[in-house]
Amino acid sequence: MYMDKDLTSLHELLKAKKVTSKELIKEALEKSKEIQEKYNAFVTILDEAKETEVNEEIISGIPFGVKDNYSTKGILSTGSSNTLNNYIPVYTATVVQNLLDKGAIMVNKTALDEFGMGGTGTTCNTGVVKNPWSKKRMCAGSSAGSACAVAAGVYPYALGSDTGDSIRKPAAYCGIVGYKPTYGLLSRYGLFPFASSLDHAGVLTRSVLDAAIVVDAMKGKDEHDMTSWDSNNMHLAASLDGKVNGKKLFYIKEVCDINNYPKANRELKEHLENFHKTLDLFRTKGVIINEVSIDKDILRALPSVYVILSCAEATSNMSNLTGIIFGPRGDKKNVFEMMREHRTKGFSPLIKRRFVIGSYILQKENQERYFKNAQRVRRLIVDIMKDLFKEYDGLIMPVASGPAKMLEQGDDVIDENTSILEEHLQIGNFGGFPSITIPDGFIDNLPVGINITGNCFQDELVLNLAYALESLMDYKGQIAKEVEE
Repeated sequence: MYMDKDLTSLHELLKAKKVTSKELIKEALEKSKEIQEKYNAFVTILDEAKETEVNEEIISGIPFGVKDNYSTKGILSTGSSNTLNNYIPVYTATVVQNLLDKGAIMVNKTALDEFGMGGTGTTCNTGVVKNPWSKKRMCAGSSAGSACAVAAGVYPYALGSDTGDSIRKPAAYCGIVGYKPTYGLLSRYGLFPFASSLDHAGVLTRSVLDAAIVVDAMKGKDEHDMTSWDSNNMHLAASLDGKVNGKKLFYIKEVCDINNYPKANRELKEHLENFHKTLDLFRTKGVIINEVSIDKDILRALPSVYVILSCAEATSNMSNLTGIIFGPRGDKKNVFEMMREHRTKGFSPLIKRRFVIGSYILQKENQERYFKNAQRVRRLIVDIMKDLFKEYDGLIMPVASGPAKMLEQGDDVIDENTSILEEHLQIGNFGGFPSITIPDGFIDNLPVGINITGNCFQDELVLNLAYALESLMDYKGQIAKEVEE
């Protein structure tokens, strides 16, 4: 068995001819079918995947997965929505093409919450994605299929996208690494747009080094994406040395103090205790970690601001999903009836709710009260973070309020304060900040995660901090072990 190994190990085995690319593909496809039967992680499995020549690129000859909201030429790309259940694009997303050009081998397209609009992995048109650590638990979303597949050992990495926490929270729930780079480091050309000012391409892996290797291979300025920028002088993998002595991090008191959760259950208590133990462990590397207080009213606004901005942008971005240009076309008398049927039958109730909210927010008489005020609060939050980044190298926080939630009670919250703990990763999207989640131990044999977020363009620093912390723990490269509940 090879696909549970890291990229560097696989590359060395391939170069030494101890294994072939064809054998890796065969194993990845067999595991894909096994995982699909158990956890429902995929939209499409590419049985026709072909081996490539192994070259000096570490990713060459090695299989990977692609979230199904990335356009892939000649291959079904649905966004896990019935509105695109027959859509086969005529072009490939830039970041996917960059990997293919370097010899990587795409073996499947992974399931997601419909168009990335969800945090549970339960709204895919192909059904619920289950967590490989426990079938009774969710993977979180929207990159549920990618997280499930990487955690289960189908391949070393898969592509995800992150608009609010859609890479980083699934990574935490599945016990792996999830990295969302600085906005524009990775081209979004060919990534189905959800909320363009918040959307980030990214990757899920089982180690920080693998995340750096993959993003190195994907990044670069793209003439098709005007928000992308030249990163030729940024070498993520080569910059990882684990030297972090004297670096300064902060965490937010209002989120990480157990005294703020009077109704805290055992899982939350253990999660925060574990988080503070990890901080003490990190301090042994010479890292300075301080507590910082932020106005709780501002923190409480995070989820509302996210909903307003993302729904407004989604409503605009997805107005082209009419069934006329692409997608299933209804047999109706006129264009308007065809569009109405396509959007009524094609979208799930969750998506339709978001479009209704977005349309309401964008009405002329409502823009000042909702949309523009949300933009102002977003700017306020980003400015606070920017000021803190003048003194600190990064923000370190626990991910969510504990391990993966049960599928049948995924919307439960402990109290109103817990929503901040569940939603704070959205800060990384508001500011376009680089942000990475890595495993931080277990509660009841289920993984939990810790996140580091830094200032824009400081990806090398953020990754090196995560790399140093990862070296102090025993969770790098772990494969999910299903538990009975």
